[in-house]
Amino acid sequence: MQTKRKQFLQSAAVAGASLLAAAKSNAQNRRAISWTDDLNVAVIGTGKEGLEALIESCLRIKGIRFKAVCDIWRYNRDLARSRLRRHSPRHYEDYREMLAQEKDLDAVIVATPDWLHAEHANACMNAGMHVYCEKEMSNSLEKARSMVETSRATGKLLQIGHQRRSNPRYLHAIDKLIKGEGLLGRVTHAYAQWNRSKPSSQDIVAEDKIHMDKATLEKYGYASMHELLNWRWFKKFGGGPIVDLGSHQIDLFSWVWGASPRSVMASGGRDFYKTREWFDNVMTIYEYETPHGIARAFYQVLTTSSRGGFYEAFMGERGTVVISEDPSRGNIVEREAQAPEWNELASRRCLDHIGSMVKLSTKNTALDIGATAEGGKWMLPIELAKKEHQPHLENFFEAIRTGVPLNCPGELAYETAVAVLAANEAVSSGRKVEFKPEDFRV
Repeated sequence: MQTKRKQFLQSAAVAGASLLAAAKSNAQNRRAISWTDDLNVAVIGTGKEGLEALIESCLRIKGIRFKAVCDIWRYNRDLARSRLRRHSPRHYEDYREMLAQEKDLDAVIVATPDWLHAEHANACMNAGMHVYCEKEMSNSLEKARSMVETSRATGKLLQIGHQRRSNPRYLHAIDKLIKGEGLLGRVTHAYAQWNRSKPSSQDIVAEDKIHMDKATLEKYGYASMHELLNWRWFKKFGGGPIVDLGSHQIDLFSWVWGASPRSVMASGGRDFYKTREWFDNVMTIYEYETPHGIARAFYQVLTTSSRGGFYEAFMGERGTVVISEDPSRGNIVEREAQAPEWNELASRRCLDHIGSMVKLSTKNTALDIGATAEGGKWMLPIELAKKEHQPHLENFFEAIRTGVPLNCPGELAYETAVAVLAANEAVSSGRKVEFKPEDFRV
């Protein structure tokens, strides 16, 4: 049996190398793209994120033609093909076959589990395609680094899915108000959280009749359907909730302060879901060295309580901005009583005044943003009338067509990966993790 398996792996390696060689030769014949051309796009990974978030967002963007879908699970492939029936995409189980067969792809969206991001993204860039890859960049810094190196070597774009970087409300709050207008003065602290409980944090199951067979699962690195469906809880495949959820928000700390953290300390554990490999709760404190002095940020992720949901707060000497990807959870700016008035900003529609007290309702509870001072409450006047991922994908596609800068290229996402993955290290070691500036560079 061992000899047969060895022969199989050797044959698979040879076949895979041949397919990738064919894909690389195809890369030499990639077409030039004009503004009026449809972009030919493929998706690797058509599970919930790939289908409901990314494909659905792309279908709202003009000029996108889906040519192929790839997923190791036939059930996922069939869902994607049904949703994309007007595009009539070809379907593949193995991404290497897709790259060898598809001659005119411009870009590939990678929405597979974290441990495969580097393998898939690097293969696509080497084959001549630009890549939009879901976050986290990878559960391995070595793999994440390879993605940046491949992007540089091939000259292909690599956008990582930290979609808040393209959200007009975040761009307005951070770039326009906090940085451009100095709205908060010196920002000394930040707080963010992502709390969710059942059913979101429970194990995912599927009916036996749609399960993959064991041989196919093992071929692609999974011991069972349980591993495939719940990969986020396994150290081989992902980084746990602090990486899966926290990377979106910890990324914002560096955006606001324009700096990477100098250290992180963390506490957490497998206190509730004891059979899982990753921590079900983590609380962290990051320290940042800014031109104005030390700043600190607290971040927590819980899987046993949905209290407050997910939002971020940036606190400065003149006021506080509370924001969330879901405006019902965070869309308020509080002015400290002693701070300068904001009436001039309101006259330019940078802020909307709403009085002195606001209660933000959420699905499960009410987030009561009490008055920190008598300076009054204001709202951000910017709304996002699109799916959350759509502006980020639009930025990616526009970069392909016109060369505008990516809002979250690989180099930037790598910095976040370093900061976020270190939180798990801090929990495991029980010590403060110190960073050097070179840790964040590729």
